[in-house]
Amino acid sequence: MTPNPTELALIDRWQHNFPLVERPFEVVGRSAALNQTETIGIFRAMHAREVISRIGAVVRPNTVGASTLAVMQVPAERLEQVATLVSRQPLVTHNYERTHDLNLWFVLAGANVDAIRSAMRSIAAQTGIAVLDLPMLRAYHLGLGFSLSPETSQPRTKAGAIGYTPAPADRNILAAIQDGLPLVETPYRAVADALGLDEADVIGRLEHLVAAGVVTRFGCVLRHDKLGYRANAMAVWDVPDDMVDAVAAMFARHPRVTLCYQRPRRLPFWRYNLFCMVHAKSRDEAYAVLDDLALQADTGLLPHDVLFSTRCFKQRGAVFAELKEAS
Repeated sequence: MTPNPTELALIDRWQHNFPLVERPFEVVGRSAALNQTETIGIFRAMHAREVISRIGAVVRPNTVGASTLAVMQVPAERLEQVATLVSRQPLVTHNYERTHDLNLWFVLAGANVDAIRSAMRSIAAQTGIAVLDLPMLRAYHLGLGFSLSPETSQPRTKAGAIGYTPAPADRNILAAIQDGLPLVETPYRAVADALGLDEADVIGRLEHLVAAGVVTRFGCVLRHDKLGYRANAMAVWDVPDDMVDAVAAMFARHPRVTLCYQRPRRLPFWRYNLFCMVHAKSRDEAYAVLDDLALQADTGLLPHDVLFSTRCFKQRGAVFAELKEAS
């Protein structure tokens, strides 16, 4: 069922800057002339219909914990079996089939680099297939959200985390909301009670994480495929190293780019070092956005490729709770 205009406006408006106050749904409801109970009901319905996966924090990689992007070249006849095994790993947050010889792409996020490497070694050992590690070298834009309305735009993220002062409670708070805020009248109090903290401390730490750029956005995380955005394009370029910053800055300013970052080449298997994500309703629409990027950044002659996702095997937020590795 397609969200009605009120539902769509709410989930779109609150992709960013979800209120860090005692009764956030009361504040959110005012924007649509709804009371608190009606507002919570809408978000519960959107979650039940998998239009939103959660309301919570999108955390900058490698600030609280560690993460990486990994890829495997899996024979077609083994793809579902290997993808199932990869998805069972607790540290795997996203797992997609993409249109390339390197066809299984997944993100791992965990407590530290050692945990990530251990999970990748386990996957390689169980499948007999090499895992290529593509850690992030530099992030230029990590919004993971875009406006659903052509009349509005989503704010762009900071280039990096600035002035972050870690606190022992941060990982516990992020772990408590990794599957989303409780959809209740006082969600931060519910989180605080579960952790034995004061509500003000939970709100204060989340405010600090947002202000420091550790949390790149706090709000609704949408399932774009449920809203008709089924062309998930990962565009990649082989950009000379001395040009990467300039090209990436232009890419990152484009309103349809949800992610832009530099990762290492892995020759001879992988030649590309600059990545952008674009979500569109069709491949033609995605290619039009990418043509616009190439025109603005003058990258038409640089080697590039576009990898569309064809299947999503797993999608969830980063894992901050301590979990045992799957066997």
